[in-house]
Parts: sequence; structure tokens; C-alpha cells
Amino acid sequence: MIPNKANDIIEVRPDERFDEGRVAAFLRGKLAGAERPLTVQQFGGGAANLTYLLDYGSHQYVLRRPPLGPVAKSAHDMGREYRVLSVLHQQFPYAPRAFLYSDDESLIGAPFFVMERRHGVVVRRTIPPIYADIPDAPRRMSTALVDALAAFHAVDYAALGLDDLGRPDGFVERQIEGWYKRWHAAKTEDLADMDRVYAWLRDNVPPTTGYSLVHNDYKLDNVMLAADDPGQMVAIFDWDMCTLGDPLCDLGALLCYWTEPTDPPHFQQMAMMPKGDLGFMTRAELVARYAEKSGRAVHSINFYHALGLYRLVVIIAQIYIRYVRGQTKDGRFAGFGQMIPLMAQAAVDVAQL
Repeated sequence: MIPNKANDIIEVRPDERFDEGRVAAFLRGKLAGAERPLTVQQFGGGAANLTYLLDYGSHQYVLRRPPLGPVAKSAHDMGREYRVLSVLHQQFPYAPRAFLYSDDESLIGAPFFVMERRHGVVVRRTIPPIYADIPDAPRRMSTALVDALAAFHAVDYAALGLDDLGRPDGFVERQIEGWYKRWHAAKTEDLADMDRVYAWLRDNVPPTTGYSLVHNDYKLDNVMLAADDPGQMVAIFDWDMCTLGDPLCDLGALLCYWTEPTDPPHFQQMAMMPKGDLGFMTRAELVARYAEKSGRAVHSINFYHALGLYRLVVIIAQIYIRYVRGQTKDGRFAGFGQMIPLMAQAAVDVAQL
């Protein structure tokens, strides 16, 4: 089968297969259309959790599970993601609806959940051909991305029964300490820049001005846009780390993955978007737009940007150590070791250490 590049659909990677017959039997009678024969393919674009297309012909669904090998449950919590997506769609239309969750690891080797499939375009490292004739497509994407983030942070989480999803008091401090602990568990070598950034973050926590739901991995390639309009959001994905906390952490994370034409190479290395002078908003414009739409003060955004980079170093280290240990054979991760010190240097630069 030729991979469907537009939707990242590939044949299931050999080491990431599961017993499709057993899953089909489990789902029969639990989902509309699940009495029909099941075909399974894989969405190949993600770097952590594994996502599969369940195709029954008349109905299609998406199955999500954690990556292979031992993982930090807090970073790949399928039960949490299911809980959020089973209700969030009621207030926030860009959240796909989740239908079913199973913690029976005998089925595929890990907990998983099944959610609706959305159709659209995921933008990664290049402008998709479908947008090639829309000159202001990058600007429209930028606007859609930041406006959706502001709208998400305005969700009334208590009305959805999500007011116990996390402990917002002390959220940032726990982020700093928690990611430092994970760093020591995942690192393949010591890195002085991580110790410097950790100390700076710990000593410069700004006062939190308010709490909201926090996505915790908000970036361009975690959203889906309409095929006929790059300014129309269709869906937002990867909710397994969603919690209650400081919304500016999401904005800081978005800045980590953003790039500008004049960025030094180590900033461009981590970009999860098309590079070059294409017309995307600058980071300063993203921040200003968010402030306008959300009404939140953003004067401490450098702190949140540095925190996001610090966290990103650890995420990449966690992925890379799984590759080093042979827990995943995905060749995309072979170069992640070289990225770790570059991203730590970017955090130092943002913190101006």
C-alpha cells in the first residue's frame, strides 16, 4: 500500500502491530458499524503515542495507545485523555469525541481508547500542496491556532466535571521539579545547561494570574485545519497530558515549536512547522494576538518560553532513551540525541543566562 501522505496514513509498522481480530471482537457491539469487517492502518506522523485508523467501511474511528516500552504514565495517560475527550466536545468543538476506553492490557499490550475521526489537513514541515495557491495561508494558520488556544483556555471546566483533573495551585513549581526528575531518569549524559535552566526557573517563577485547562502539548502539527480554508480549525489532538494549571504554559510551549526566518539553527532545529519567510506570524505577534483574544497579561512570557524549552528537552530525551534501549525501532528517533544539547542551549538563550 502506498502511504497516504496527506493524512499520514501508513501500513502498521511491524513492531507496533496488535491482534486485529481480538480488537475487532472486543469492539463488536460497542461502536456503530463495528459488526462489519475491520481494517487497521496507522497514522505515521506522531513521535510518541501510537494512533491507528479503524476502518469498518461504513464507519471510521481512531484508536490511541501509549508508545512501546516502559513510559511515564503521567505523560501517556490514555484514561485521562479519554476522560477529557468524552466531555470537552460539549463546549469546545475542536476536541474530537471519545467513545470507549479499555484498561485491559491483554488486548493490545496497553490501555487504549477509541475516538471519532476528523477529516482535514495536518501541517508539518512544509506547506501542503492544497494550500499552495492561498498566499496568506500561513497567516490564516497562525490566527486559527492562537485563537483556538484562547478559546480553549476560556472553557468552563467545572461545568464539564473536570474541576478535579489536576491541582492548579503550585502547578508551575511542580512542572519544574517534575521535569527535572524525569530528566535525570532519561538522560544519556550529564548536561550543565539543564542544571542552569532548572535553577533559573526555580528562582524566577512569576505569580499565576489565573487557572484554566491546559493542553500541555499545543503546536501546529497537533491540530487539523479545513482542506478548503487554512484559517478554519477542524480538530486539536494529543490530550493525554491535559490538566488544570497556568494557561501561559501552553503559550510558552507553542513558542518552543515556532520558528522565524532569522532564528539561529538551534532554534530552527526544533520547529514543528514549515520554515522560511512564508508569512507566518512572529512569536511576538502570536503573543500579542493571544493577549488580545484572552485578556490575559503576558509580560512574563519569556519565563514560560524557557520552561517550555526545558520541558521539550526532557520529552525528546525520553523518546531517545527508548530508541537507545531498543524499546522502539522507529528510525526517526536516531537523531534525537543530537537535538538534546541544542534545545538546552535554546532554553539558556531565552532565559538569558
